[in-house]
Amino acid sequence: MENKAGYKQFDVADYLKDMEDVAGYLEIALEESTEDPTALPRALGAIARSGNMSELARRTGMSRDGLYKALSADGNPTWSTILKVANALNLRFSVHAVA
Repeated sequence: MENKAGYKQFDVADYLKDMEDVAGYLEIALEESTEDPTALPRALGAIARSGNMSELARRTGMSRDGLYKALSADGNPTWSTILKVANALNLRFSVHAVA
């Protein structure tokens, strides 16, 4: 999508090239989620857009439109949806004690 000046709008999905990029981006989103509860769903949305959204929809049992909506800035996905998407992307969340 281009803006009025003719520049392409920045989309992090264009820069997520491998699982190391994905994991790093998701870690940042998790850290930001304490201040912004939409950070994690939006990050999963960008990760999903960086790949094959139709295949992801098939693996989660959701529609493409449903995924786009749930993982948008205005979406409000359930924890179950977040876990389905993460699992379908071969991602796992873990908890570590912090001393």
